[in-house]
Amino acid sequence: MRFDVITLFPELFAPLLSSGVTRRAFESKQVEVVLWNPRDYADGNYRRVDDRPFGGGPGMVMLAQPLSACLDAALAARGAAAPVVLFSPIGEALRHEAVEQWSGGDGAVLVCGRYEGIDQRFIDARVTHQISLGDFVLSGGEIAAMAFLDAIARLQPGVLGDEASHVQDSFNPALDGLLDCPHYTRPEQWNGERVPAVLMSGHHLQIERWRRDQRLAITLRRRPDLIEAARRAGRLSTADEAALKKKL
Repeated sequence: MRFDVITLFPELFAPLLSSGVTRRAFESKQVEVVLWNPRDYADGNYRRVDDRPFGGGPGMVMLAQPLSACLDAALAARGAAAPVVLFSPIGEALRHEAVEQWSGGDGAVLVCGRYEGIDQRFIDARVTHQISLGDFVLSGGEIAAMAFLDAIARLQPGVLGDEASHVQDSFNPALDGLLDCPHYTRPEQWNGERVPAVLMSGHHLQIERWRRDQRLAITLRRRPDLIEAARRAGRLSTADEAALKKKL
């Protein structure tokens, strides 16, 4: 799959593409990333990409024309139409199910806004999807785009050291959308705290039940909405309901 990223700061993406386990996805071109700078498509000697907002107010607004010309170039290089994603506070909150869908597709063009925002006419004419990482504001869309690319890259075959790793992630349907359980490693005792005895028992069924109960308890405490969603979907067993009842 291929992601074309429109950004005024392409240099920010270098560490993402060359560091950590996800670099395997980028180096192998399982997830190809091509960077485009709208300043290269701006007019005039100063290659201006922003201007003051009509109606007054603070900040600057990104011009529609350089963005549109840059998008045209990216789509021409792709050779086919593609979704155009803008990272925006008004976008749909990104969830695991959406990441899985994007990870199995052909990619998209990602638009990283800056300053006070982007001329609405470009958004209305060219953007097909808007995505938000949450109820907060960043200085630009680059961090959101990198989070999006990282989430997609780690789901590609062979990227993680253990193919089962992402299956146990929080929000994964394989865990019925619950949060993940606590994890422990050596030493057995640290800072006066011991590893839970069941994890040292060697009884795999008991260990799995403990982990399931921990996932239920943590999700009930931190994200009760996920418990209700799992319940509505019929994903909770009688044993699950009994474990939840003990926590109430």
